[in-house]
Amino acid sequence: MADRLIKSLFADAPVRCEAVRLDQAWRAMIAHHDYPAPVMRLLGEMTAAAALLASNIKFNGTLILQIHGDGPVKLLVVECQPDLRLRATAKLREGAVITDEGLRALVNAHGHGRCALTLDPRDRLPGVQPYQGIVPLDGDSMAEVLEVYMRQSEQLESRLWLAADGVAAAGVLLQKLPLEGGRGAGSDTDAWERSVTLARTLNPAELLASEPQDVLRRLYWQERLQRPTELAPRFECTCSRERIGRMLLSLGREEVDSIVAERGTVEVTCDFCNRAYEFDGIDVEQLFATGSTAQADTAKPH
Repeated sequence: MADRLIKSLFADAPVRCEAVRLDQAWRAMIAHHDYPAPVMRLLGEMTAAAALLASNIKFNGTLILQIHGDGPVKLLVVECQPDLRLRATAKLREGAVITDEGLRALVNAHGHGRCALTLDPRDRLPGVQPYQGIVPLDGDSMAEVLEVYMRQSEQLESRLWLAADGVAAAGVLLQKLPLEGGRGAGSDTDAWERSVTLARTLNPAELLASEPQDVLRRLYWQERLQRPTELAPRFECTCSRERIGRMLLSLGREEVDSIVAERGTVEVTCDFCNRAYEFDGIDVEQLFATGSTAQADTAKPH
C-alpha cells in the first residue's frame, strides 16, 4: 500500500474528516531502531497524528510533537515538515523495563508527563521564539492525550482514532470547525455527533488494514463530502553533516578537542535515522577555522 493522507469537509456542516496510513514511511522510520512493541505502537500512533494535524496548518516550518515522559519512556518526538516529510524517535530511560500496561505506565507513571506541540518557522528571525503549547498528559491513550491538547491549547473540538504496529501506522481525525460569523457552514446540525458515532465503529485492525479513502468511504458513504484532497506523507531525515558541524561549534573548541584527544574522533549518531557522522582532528581544525564543514567534506568524505 502507498503512504497516503486523505482529507475532506462535510458539505453541509462545519466538520473536517481525515484519514492517513503510513506504510513504507513508517517502516523506514523504525528500520534502524529496536523499539519494544508498546513503545513502537505509541510512537506510530503519534506519527500518524502528527501528519493529520500538520496537514491542516498553513505554516512554513516544522511541526514538532513531543511527549516528555516520567516513566520508562523518557521522550517521544515526531517532526513533520509542511510537505509531510516525517521523522520520529523515542528515548528510553537507562535500564527501563517496558511492559504493555498502557500509556500512563510508560510515560506518565508519576503524573509529571507533558505533551508539547511546537511550530518552528523555517525563516525565524533572530530573537523570535517558536510557538509552543504544553499541556499535562491527561488520558489513557495517545488519542485521548492529543484530544485534550487540542481542546485546551487550540480550543478545537477534535476526535482521533489511532493504530500502529510493525508494518503500518494509521489514524482518523475529526474536527468540529469554528462557526463563521456566528453561523454554521450548513443546515446539518447533527453532523458532528453522527460523524463521531460512526467513527467509533472503527477498530485498530481495520484501520491498519485499509486504505484511507476506503476508511472514509466506509464511514461516511451516506454523507455529502466535498472533493477530497490527497497528500503523500513520506519519511525523510533532515540530519546533515553541516547541521552536526553547527552543533559541534556550539559546544566550543575546548570541549570538542577534549573528545578528540580521548577518543581520536568525534562521532555523532542521529537519533532519528541512526546515521553516524565522524569528525577527526583535521575535520575539527577546519570546522573551527572556517565555521563550516565545507572544507572538511571536500578533504575527507564520510
